[in-house]
Amino acid sequence: HRLVDDPSRLVVVGILRRGAPLADRVSAHLRELFCVARIDRLDLDIKRYADDLKLLFPETRLRENAAGELADVADRTVLLVVDVRYQGQSMRRAVEWLAGRGAAVIRTAVLVDRACATMPVRADVVGITLEVAPLQIVEAHVPPYESEFELHILRREADDVQGP
Repeated sequence: HRLVDDPSRLVVVGILRRGAPLADRVSAHLRELFCVARIDRLDLDIKRYADDLKLLFPETRLRENAAGELADVADRTVLLVVDVRYQGQSMRRAVEWLAGRGAAVIRTAVLVDRACATMPVRADVVGITLEVAPLQIVEAHVPPYESEFELHILRREADDVQGP
């Protein structure tokens, strides 16, 4: 909890899809840790790649998935939660968006860091670092999207990879 000084000024932000339930878990843990009834939550829907990592959009698209006061990050500490960090495109886009809305401090928590990011956004908290080959896919299975909480490493064949 050294990343958070004042839980009343904290907003936990999840990147949809699997970052959202992870952000819910983090938020519940922080409520218990700080003995507070509420920590604000916000989810961001960021699209760039399909599940097979082929490029769908030349620019990363972002859509806010919250209403009213929950979306207010101005002058607050934000904890951004991501399931798998690959190149860092989604994290970079989210950090830019949050900074543009006046977040005072932005911290990041990543369940899996693939250790091959090309974007200059660091993770403050990393669950596990996996140095896997470029043709391998790291899948985070997170309830409620999957029944069990687990990680899978899958191998793609070079013939299956499509360029941008």
